[in-house]
Amino acid sequence: MTEGVLLRESLREADLDTYSAVIMDEAHERALNTDVLFGILRKVVQRRRDFKLIVTSATLDAEKFASFFGGVPLFTIPGRTFKVDTMYAKSPAEDYVDAAVKQVMTIHLSHPKGDILVFMTGQEDIEATCYVLAERMGRVDGAPPLMVLPMYSQLPADLQAKIFDASDIRKCIVSTNIAETSLTVDGIRYVIDAGFCKIKVYNPKIGMDALQITPVSQQNANQRAGRAGRTGPGVCYRLYTERQFCNEMMDAQVPEIQRTNLGYIVLLLKSLGVKNLLEFDFMDPPPQDNITNSMYQLWVLGALDNTGELTDMGKRMITFPLDPPLAKMLLFSESLKCTAEVLIVVSMLSVPSVFFRPKDREEESDAAREKFFVPESDHLTLLNVYKMWEANNYSQAWANDHYIHSKGMRKAREVREQLVDIMKQQKMPLTTCGTHWDVVRKAICSAYFYNSAQIKGIGEYVNMLTGMPCNLHPSSSLFGLGYTPDFVVYHELIYTTKEYMQCATSVEGEWLAELGPMFFSVKESYKSRLLKRAKERHERADMEHEMAMQSEKDQFAIEQEQRQAKKAKLALKNSMYVGCYIQ
Repeated sequence: MTEGVLLRESLREADLDTYSAVIMDEAHERALNTDVLFGILRKVVQRRRDFKLIVTSATLDAEKFASFFGGVPLFTIPGRTFKVDTMYAKSPAEDYVDAAVKQVMTIHLSHPKGDILVFMTGQEDIEATCYVLAERMGRVDGAPPLMVLPMYSQLPADLQAKIFDASDIRKCIVSTNIAETSLTVDGIRYVIDAGFCKIKVYNPKIGMDALQITPVSQQNANQRAGRAGRTGPGVCYRLYTERQFCNEMMDAQVPEIQRTNLGYIVLLLKSLGVKNLLEFDFMDPPPQDNITNSMYQLWVLGALDNTGELTDMGKRMITFPLDPPLAKMLLFSESLKCTAEVLIVVSMLSVPSVFFRPKDREEESDAAREKFFVPESDHLTLLNVYKMWEANNYSQAWANDHYIHSKGMRKAREVREQLVDIMKQQKMPLTTCGTHWDVVRKAICSAYFYNSAQIKGIGEYVNMLTGMPCNLHPSSSLFGLGYTPDFVVYHELIYTTKEYMQCATSVEGEWLAELGPMFFSVKESYKSRLLKRAKERHERADMEHEMAMQSEKDQFAIEQEQRQAKKAKLALKNSMYVGCYIQ
């Protein structure tokens, strides 16, 4: 099972009585859920003498872990590895893509057989490396064939599988750090390490994630080098100097818990009865700003009260394995009777982007993506993609034809089915709004009203709370279609080349005031006030005119009654005179 599943098990059983032993592998990766589990399991170990915890890793600061768990014994199990020679660059590489390409060509043209593994930062660098390498190899007369294969998490599964295919042709695999531990490719004899990786860092003061290219740690570098010695002796070429390795690289990467939004973790720990989050047994405590900002976000969403305790809304939110805003969106949709649609939106947001944009087919993939666009919302665009995939019987061929990750779509479907089961347990009805998707936008606004932005220029917005500039991403359905809403909310703000809103949706100003009254209120503009006053003057004049007309009518009616009464009196008097005469 995953760490997340075990965390949710701890909600039902604080001491994990169902389990007598837990083995945690790849502990060195220090994923968010892993670090929280360490703190929980430390308490379990102290309370249960019959409970066994085994922590394993290929690269680990063992003494630190042993000390954290109370001086537990250490065991070293020798693995079957071969010698790896490490070669450093004489001087730092100015362009690591160019340096990596040159090193690959040198190995391929003059070194013994063996596949090559190149570590790059991300998809953009990987595709650039593959393109430059193929182009330069094409200019070398009589060069032996070289199979250049990219490898990153967003690559379609069929293309990922190619790296494992046996071949007589030398392979050059250009990968992210996914190849450090998550997968092993036989035949790798040469590793080229650019020395960088891409990580997401959260800034709690402005509520923005930044994708930063940073040097890898010494542990990561050693793990990369070890990839060359799995099936035989190998060589690791580091595109940085030995001095950089010793003096500029950290021993270990910064744990995820110290550089990410902790909303879900805070909600989880509150559900476990942790009163003071700052005193929880974190191996590496997160910054206090991260914790307080996450608590504030939960208060804004209605999950915590003014004393920091869980509300009824918070207790319902934690039943779903979702980030707090997504859980709030799903729960709020119940009152709008659109849970079926919001369920799909939440499921699609719970998986990586399903859109595939291959380097040599950008225009085709962009055109295919535009067919799904819903101009008011990127969230509704995701809903539209899922609906059309569903209408085509969840076809993998259809997904491939439309540059959609079928693997990501299947994962979204699995998430949806899991959430449906939880909704049944919570007795939440599955209701649909049909094609009336405005209520879906309002449900989205209920979760992200604090991530709201007001228009500043074409494609340019500014966050209404922090003043941070926010830009529509060129891939957004709201970008370049002539539709520029005054207000939008967004899933997250990520800094790459500039501040981009990820997954934006247009909303009404009245919704912001209704759903986020602690931040917003409806205020009339000067022009609106002038128009309102003019309207009031016209209405007052019309009312005075009507009152005058009514007064005239009333006066006329009174005079008419008086005349009729006078005539009746005169007629009665005349009749009396006639009676006297007859007598």
